[in-house]
Formats: sequence, structure tokens, C-alpha cells
Amino acid sequence: MYSSWDFEMPYFGGLSFSDSYINFFRRFLPRPFTIALGLTFIVFVIAFFFTGPPADNRSQFISLIELWYDGLWMKGYLAFTVQMMLILVLGHALALSDPVDRMIGASLKVVKSGPGAAALVAFLTMIVAFYNWGLGLIFGAVLARRVGAHSLENKIPINYPLIAAAGYSGLMVWHGGLSGSAPLTVAGSEHALAASMGVIPTSETVFSQLNLVVSLALLVVVPVGLFLLARKVKGSLIPHHLLSDRSNLDLEDSEKIGAERIEAGPILGRLAGLVILAVASYMIFIRNGEFSLDLNNTNLTLLGLGLIMHSSIKNYLSAIDEATKGASGIPLQFPLYFGILGILQGSGMMDLIADKVIGLANSDTLPVLTFFSAGLVNIFVPSGGGQWAVQGPIIAETARQLNVPLGKMIMAFSYGDQWTNMLQPFWALPLLAITGLRAKDILPYTLYIMLLGGIVFLLALLV
Repeated sequence: MYSSWDFEMPYFGGLSFSDSYINFFRRFLPRPFTIALGLTFIVFVIAFFFTGPPADNRSQFISLIELWYDGLWMKGYLAFTVQMMLILVLGHALALSDPVDRMIGASLKVVKSGPGAAALVAFLTMIVAFYNWGLGLIFGAVLARRVGAHSLENKIPINYPLIAAAGYSGLMVWHGGLSGSAPLTVAGSEHALAASMGVIPTSETVFSQLNLVVSLALLVVVPVGLFLLARKVKGSLIPHHLLSDRSNLDLEDSEKIGAERIEAGPILGRLAGLVILAVASYMIFIRNGEFSLDLNNTNLTLLGLGLIMHSSIKNYLSAIDEATKGASGIPLQFPLYFGILGILQGSGMMDLIADKVIGLANSDTLPVLTFFSAGLVNIFVPSGGGQWAVQGPIIAETARQLNVPLGKMIMAFSYGDQWTNMLQPFWALPLLAITGLRAKDILPYTLYIMLLGGIVFLLALLV
């Protein structure tokens, strides 16, 4: 199997830190859907005992049930659920296209050493993930696997778990990128919090000076940090059976007739993709008289690119079938988070939490407190969109009362969410399946990436 890295992790009770960490997650942290159910129960109980009865003197128990129920099915929240599913599925499908595969193949030509491979994988993965997190998640995993196969074939000594961790580093920049849940949600005119915070354009979030500096800093610090670390650790044995080069999709090539032939041909898919891209470009650059990016036109762009890059409708639908498996938890989890939000807003509990936060912070420390709280919540709610549904209203209220720019607060939340992705193994599951590794193999290196990113985020928020 694999050889271990040469620096020793601390031991606790006969187990290494990584073993203890993974055992903790397996024993005490259930699946995200179970967590959503548990959080629903906890919020309901707290609201029942710590908030006052409804103004119309109805039963508080019944009132909370109705608030939860109405939150589950609120129109704007259901639309947001579909948007988040699409941004993952469409990005994942794009990563399975032949042009992306050829891009990965071309990048392998510059892999000459383990440190160089680590830096290259991190750099390319973070660039792709800045564009779309679903695309970056799969791209980084496939790139890491291909680098492993390339190094095995060319006898280049690498530390394979470190390379895989580099392929996961895209989740350190995604929420500040072009598919970030919170920044793109609030940029839409019909988002759920529009009444309390208005529309926040991406010029104040994704394309703000703060975020551009942070993203560029991460693009330098993380690859350089992994390059230096790779020079200090030993190479690892790479299992041959996991790294055989394989096509990204196993598409049938049987004889086709009529409509099947048209769907399998390159003309219809690419033509439809070009038309969709033209519409998306109009919506982004022309419709409002200025640059306007939100979840809707981002998804439309991904759809157009996917149709073009897969060359045929048949290939694209095969990729969508594969990509949909990774989004199966979203339609179950998100309504539960919106039910929680319904209780928070309707019971007055949100105001109580906001008052507590304001009592602990001032205008200078609120962004940092938001960063750490978002990082903590992300461990239990491993979805940027679901997490924003719960924390967004509190962030908006505290920012208003302490007169902190909403754009900065949204990015502080986004940084905290993406920061502890390096600690939360949930989104690493696709990468682990593709690379053939275990969570404990990559954990020491993702924690190292988390440390590097934390320094960047805190410096940016404190300056």
C-alpha cells in the first residue's frame, strides 16, 4: 500500500493524531442529513424555552411547528436549493469533458519532481475552483490521480497523499470565487434576505479589493507552502491498480438511428451550447447596463460550456448522470436548513443571537468573529449554501447594528466556511474515491493548507 510521511504526528493514547481525528469523526459526527435533523430539534427546543409566546396568544408549540413548516417550502428557498444543485452538477459534468482531460494531460508534461508536482496541482486546482467549485473539486481529484500515474510511469518520486491534498486545495478559494454561494446569492435581486440587506453586487464581494488580494495571496502561498513541504517529506508507494490511466466516461458506441444519431453527433449539442452561452453573456454584461453575475447566469454559463465541451448531447447527458450522484444530499438537507431559518426568524431567536454577538464584538472585531464562527459552523453544516441560510440573517443584522460593510462581512463568512473545509472530510469523499486514498492519508497535509490559509485570512481581515 502506502509508505508513511517522514514527519511524525503527535500520539494520543497509542493513536496518531490523524487516527484519533478520523475516529472522532466516525464515532461522533453523523452524516450531514442526520446533523440537519439534529440541528432542527435543537433550535426548536431552544426557541420553545427561550423565546416568548406568539403575539396572537396561540400555542407556542404549534406556532414553532408552523414557522418550521413554512420555512421548508418557502418559494425563494426552494429556488436556491435547485440553484445549488445545478452549480455542483453542471460544474462536475464540465470536469468530465474531453477538453478538461486534455488540459490535464498537457499539464503533466511539466511534472519533473515531487515538489513541483505538488505546487502545480495546487495552483491549477485553485484556479479552476475559483471559477466553479464543483468543477474544481473533480478536476483536482482527477489531476492528482493522473500525476500519480505519470510519476509512477516516469519513476518520479512523489508523496502521493500530499499530491491528493493539493488537489483538494481548491476548496480554500471556492467561496470567494465565481460560484461562491453567499456572494452570488446576495447579488440576485430576489434572494431571501433582500428585504433586510438589499442587493450586494459582486463588485463589493468577489471582485472587491479585499477578496482579490486574498485570492491572489492564497494562489501564491498555498502552492509555495506545499512545494517547500514536499521537499521535506519522503515519497510514498503508489498502488498500481489505482492509478491506471482511464477514460473519464465509458460511453457506448452502438449503432444509432434517427434522433439517436442527431443526439450523438457534434452539431446539435454545440449549437445549443453556443446559443445558451450567448444568452448568458447578454444577462451578465448587457441586460442591466453593467457587469452582473449571480447564481442563475453562472449556471446558464456552465450549461452552455458543458454542451460545447462534451460535443454531443448524448455525452453530456452521460456526464450529468454521473455528476448527479454527488448532489443527492442537497434536496434533502437544504429544506431542513430553511425550516431552521423559519424558526430563527419567526420566533425572535435570531434577534437574541444577534444581540449576544454584538455584545461580544465591535466594528473592528466583528469580521474576525464572523470568520471563526463560520469556520466552526462549517464543521457541522458542510454546505456553504445551507450554512448561509442559517447564518446569513444574523450576519446581516449584526453588520447593520455595528455599521460594518456588508460586503466585508459576507467575505468574512465565506473565508471561514472555506477555511475549515480542510478540516471537514465531507467534501473530500469524491477525491478519496478517485485517488484511492483514505481521509487519514491526506489529513496532515490538508491541516497544513488550513494553517497557511488561516494566516492569509486573518491578516486580511485585521488590516
